[in-house]
Amino acid sequence: MEDGRKKNGGHSTKGFAGRKPKADEIKVAEEMDAVLIPKAVWQALAEKVKEGDGQCIKTWLSYRYGMPKQSTDITTNGDNINILPIEWVE
Repeated sequence: MEDGRKKNGGHSTKGFAGRKPKADEIKVAEEMDAVLIPKAVWQALAEKVKEGDGQCIKTWLSYRYGMPKQSTDITTNGDNINILPIEWVE
């Protein structure tokens, strides 16, 4: 007796799950470098930072100093909530 599960289609992730291989990432980066010199990109980003573009400032800081690490203490019973300060990770 068949329950019909084989007929429902589903969403197979076979062969597609997880992170793409590092070699693919390197290939894309090399192709991007062939189109536009990385130094020129950094200079363009620096100009936008000097102009005060918020998203560019955020991008610059995240590459320069890393993303902030956030941690929250969730071991309380609701009596005293303790949120730890942000620590910068380089």
